[in-house]
Amino acid sequence: MTKEFRRDPITFELMQHAIAATADQMAVTVVRTARSTVAKEVMDFSTALCNADGELVALGLCLPLMLGSIPPAIRAVLKRYGDDCHPGDVYVLNDPYDGGAHLPDIYMFKPVFIGNSLLGFACTVMHHADIGGIAAGGISSAASEIYQEGLCIPPLKLFDRGKPNETLLSMIRRNVRVPETVMADIHSQVAACAEGEEGLTALVREFGLETTLWYLRDLLDYSEERTRDAIKKLPDGEFSFCDYLDDDGVTADPIPIRVTLKKLGEELTADFTGSAPQVKGAINMTRSYALSSVYFAVRCILDPDIPNNEGFFRPLKVVTVPGTIVDALPPAPVASRVLTAIRTSDALLGALAQMLPDRVLACGVATDCNISVSGMYPDRKPFVQLDWLPGSWGGRPDKDGIDHLAGLCSNFSNTPVEVIEIESPLLVEEYALVPDTAGAGKFRGGLSVTRKWRLHGAEEAKVHMRADRLKFLPYSLRGGKTGRPAQTLLSSEGAIRGMPSKFQVTIKRGDWIQHQTAGAGGWGDALDRDPENVLDDIRDGRISPERAREEYGIVLSPDGRSVDREKTEALRATLRKRKNEGAGKIF
Repeated sequence: MTKEFRRDPITFELMQHAIAATADQMAVTVVRTARSTVAKEVMDFSTALCNADGELVALGLCLPLMLGSIPPAIRAVLKRYGDDCHPGDVYVLNDPYDGGAHLPDIYMFKPVFIGNSLLGFACTVMHHADIGGIAAGGISSAASEIYQEGLCIPPLKLFDRGKPNETLLSMIRRNVRVPETVMADIHSQVAACAEGEEGLTALVREFGLETTLWYLRDLLDYSEERTRDAIKKLPDGEFSFCDYLDDDGVTADPIPIRVTLKKLGEELTADFTGSAPQVKGAINMTRSYALSSVYFAVRCILDPDIPNNEGFFRPLKVVTVPGTIVDALPPAPVASRVLTAIRTSDALLGALAQMLPDRVLACGVATDCNISVSGMYPDRKPFVQLDWLPGSWGGRPDKDGIDHLAGLCSNFSNTPVEVIEIESPLLVEEYALVPDTAGAGKFRGGLSVTRKWRLHGAEEAKVHMRADRLKFLPYSLRGGKTGRPAQTLLSSEGAIRGMPSKFQVTIKRGDWIQHQTAGAGGWGDALDRDPENVLDDIRDGRISPERAREEYGIVLSPDGRSVDREKTEALRATLRKRKNEGAGKIF
């Protein structure tokens, strides 16, 4: 006879936090054991735990945009191996059209058994330093179909009852540019899954098998209850927003991402009907990342104490049209799909800002910029260097945007200059905040960030650059202003020229590339900003006195050390009057 369970508050809290801690400990294992800069510095990976049904029960504190991509991946594994699952198995995949997201992301699942009973799965997903294909690191806007993007792995066993699949391992090793690094990172994922296995079995030792199995399902019901209750308190209605990608790197056409949020009762629907058709360039994304974008955006407005699991997903409905930029069909290229996921998240937050105008920040700049540099040293040793350049946060309803911090949806870490210079033939000659680039507002946006890479330790290198916001700027809110646009410069053969948002080029020793992210949007009317806050920005070099006068109506004393309050109030009154009359700026 099956034992009947009821939720015991103490046991529930212990179980909930133990599961979350296990997922986080798996992430620590990756950082400690991974070899690539992508994993150990950028931390482009995630860890998770699933129950015996393959439902996500915990996600490590890693990348929010991977939140919704794990369930489709494990469903693909269960579809193929549901009746062929044994202790010691480890499954992998990266096929974007069969559970994956893009080819550099390898998903790994290890079933956890107690005797003959399946308890759940330990899961990791990691962006690898290379997966073959047209561009090192698997990130390019040049591919026109997925077959050009690298090695595609359907759901397969990496280990079968503890025995490694040497054929698969050999195939991976032979198809990547830096096999030692890639294989080391694969073993790092295996180690993290083993850590997850130990964490789940420890729960059984503490609470027993039946109790653990019950709470691994009840935790989902609890999250669903909390989420429905939180959504119920939001205002009903429809809220629409459209944001744009500059282009796909093949044509110059802008790419709209349209979303309508429909809130009714305790459910919320995100409808992407009207978004652009899938494109020729490699910035398409599969539906799993549309789901992730929605889950991330809604998480931003709900109680952070609601556990990250599949129960949170249940009240959220997502409508996509197959064959569009947010739900691409094969063989569409998807290598740079994270750029579209970021912009999709921006559009969703724009819609939520209409629903909750005093709770959502203005648009910032996440990891729009990625550069891939590859080639060989003079001794024929290969190198691959991937670098993501995070921008800054938009102005918030009660605070300025944060300068140079990864976007909420991406949560990447900064790659230290010293690491880049040690592990590649690149010199980073500039890495700085750029004054006078932030969107003005009562609470200003964050500043643009610039980084300059020069090739000095190799004769030549292939570069793939993927950036955005050169044309369509991060939006402001509540009367704020947009920041300055992004830009990329290339110095080659003694000439410096501006580059498009996405390009591929071969550079020679001494050539350099410099990218400057866009400035983040401001929140609220700039003429309402506290003059002392403007003065602080002038002292810190974030804004010039000339721009302070133009954007904020601030007049400094003759010595430039303080604000002339009387002249500032007079200038602001004039600026407000001209604005209300529709005359625009007076400068």
